[in-house]
Amino acid sequence: MLSGSTSVPPVRSLVLPPRGSSELLSPTGPLTPTSIKSAGTSAFSSKIASVLSTSYADTEFREALFLLDERGVQNGAENRRKLRLDLQKEVIDSNGDIIHEFGKVAEQLKRIGYTVGKLNESYNEMKTQIDAAHGSTASALGEASQLMTQKRQIESKQELLSTFKTHFILTQDEVDTLTLTSEPVDDLFFTVLGKTKRISRDCEVLLGFEDQTLGLSIMEQVTRNLNHGFQKLYRWVQREFKSLNLENPQIGSAIRRALRVLAERPALFQNCLDFFAEAREHVLSEAFYTALTGSSAAASADLSIKPIELVAHDPLRYVGDMLAWCHSATVGEREALEVLFVSEGDEIAKGIQVGREAEVWRLVAEDGEEMDAFDPVMALNQLVDRDMSGAVRILRQRVEQVIQTNEETILAFRLANLINFYKNTFSRLLGPTSVLVEAMGTLETEALRQFRSLARDHVATLQTEFQHTPPDLGPPEFLTDALEQLSAIMKTYETSLSSSGVDPEEEFEPIMAEAYDPFMAGCIHMASNASPLSKSIFLINCFLAARTTLSDFTFVRKHATDIQTTMEEEKARLVTAQYEFFRAESGLGSLIEALGRLDAQKKDDVDMVSTLEELQPEALRYSSQKLDDFLPSALIDATEKLKNLHDSKLASDVTEEAAERFCVDFEHVEDMLLAADELAEQRRAKEDADKEHVPSLRALFPRTSSEIRVLLS
Repeated sequence: MLSGSTSVPPVRSLVLPPRGSSELLSPTGPLTPTSIKSAGTSAFSSKIASVLSTSYADTEFREALFLLDERGVQNGAENRRKLRLDLQKEVIDSNGDIIHEFGKVAEQLKRIGYTVGKLNESYNEMKTQIDAAHGSTASALGEASQLMTQKRQIESKQELLSTFKTHFILTQDEVDTLTLTSEPVDDLFFTVLGKTKRISRDCEVLLGFEDQTLGLSIMEQVTRNLNHGFQKLYRWVQREFKSLNLENPQIGSAIRRALRVLAERPALFQNCLDFFAEAREHVLSEAFYTALTGSSAAASADLSIKPIELVAHDPLRYVGDMLAWCHSATVGEREALEVLFVSEGDEIAKGIQVGREAEVWRLVAEDGEEMDAFDPVMALNQLVDRDMSGAVRILRQRVEQVIQTNEETILAFRLANLINFYKNTFSRLLGPTSVLVEAMGTLETEALRQFRSLARDHVATLQTEFQHTPPDLGPPEFLTDALEQLSAIMKTYETSLSSSGVDPEEEFEPIMAEAYDPFMAGCIHMASNASPLSKSIFLINCFLAARTTLSDFTFVRKHATDIQTTMEEEKARLVTAQYEFFRAESGLGSLIEALGRLDAQKKDDVDMVSTLEELQPEALRYSSQKLDDFLPSALIDATEKLKNLHDSKLASDVTEEAAERFCVDFEHVEDMLLAADELAEQRRAKEDADKEHVPSLRALFPRTSSEIRVLLS
């Protein structure tokens, strides 16, 4: 950096012009003394002004100082004089270098111009040759262009033909896989079959063009191969069904896949099902026969099986074991076939739907006609039902034999109830229209018919016992036996209520008509020849026994209600009989009856009461004496009349009610006697007081109603 100085040069100061100014390269002119003096003053002032006006923050000033600092210039008089000269020399040298370089550039430009000229000549020559070549090869290029276009068209057609053959034409290997029985039914077979079905569907596109020859030809060939493929699959499924083991929990997926595909041919699919059902029917029939006898139809014994015919010790156990075997076999068959059909139910249903839509008679069906949807569960139930049909025939024969040879009424009903239970079970398992359910219904009807026949025969044998009531007026022995039998029947029926869907009271009504009504009717017939009191006591005893038996079962409420109503009627008759006994034995019957006639005629005149023959002194004394003789033992005598009534509380209630009615009548008699005495007293007071005194009615009949109530309570 230049250090500042306080001395002023005598001649001129070094003032650097602004950067880029030409003043650095030219002198300011000659210096004269006058000018020096004036210049000294002005230069000094200019210097001061310049220094004071200079901004040290100016970028150009700072760069100039930095440049001087790099040159190492010291602020001295000699350096200030040489500085301009050095700068001018540098500028001259720089200009000389530039001119020298421009000379080189001019030389290079001359060389480039020469080279460009040569290139232009070569280009013109080549252009002339190319134009000549184009003229001579134009026809060949046109032909080559046409050939290339034809080549691309041929390649496109060849690619289209290859794609068409790949999509619409089966190779010979694929045809062999699809049609030859020597080839296995494996994944490749199903792949080729799927491709064939796709080709058949896609041929409909070809039939949409004007020229349908190709589409018809391919369609005919594909249809023929497809039919051969389904026939091969159909025969393969039949062979597999012959060796199919349903007891194997791992049934192969190939057979399920084959059934799903074969469902597209409903006729073939149904034939396979028929074939399978026949084979399974034979297998299950053999198994059931072996379970019954311990040996197969070929007389080969199986020592691992306990024969039902030898193990079952009674008819009910025998029939129950056979029904249990059929139920177990049905459940097992259904579970096994679910793997084949229901697990693929949607796919089989779709396949059958596709096959039905492709059938000719479906194509010409009337508009709006709907096809029945395939129900896999229903088809499964029908197939299981067909599989079990052979075993059901054997079961039906054996059960019918048991029913027909049975001679016990209760056993007949238990058989019917057992068959009904399995009928409801099979109905829930296979549906109400299955062969098993129909067979169970027929067997149940046969068992109930046998039950009714045995019950009626039993009633017929008891007709001689329906003549006279027992001496003790208790329930006859045949009724006791019948009620015990009915109780056993009702307990048996009660165990099956949960499996019945109908009203149990309505369902059990026919049983009551056979096992209860005839015996109660016999009791009523027996009572018809007895006295009213004995009849009522006998019937009440019979009804009490019946009510005790029926009270534990809810499905015979109607009969229990009818029994209670009839007992109330018979109780009323007993009350009337006891009441008549009190009236007759007390001697007040005629008096009460006479007063009753007056009440019926609505005549309450006391004069007429006193004129009654029954209230005359002699008659009244007789009635009073007879009443006194009756009262001490009246209650005991009345109770003794009901000693044969088995319900002691009922006997007590009947006697109390009859005694109450008698006391009410006695109160009425007492009131009438008091009224007659009062009227007679009034008349004597009005007439001659000296007239002979006549004893009052009350004196002749001193008993009061309170005394009667105490003695009869």
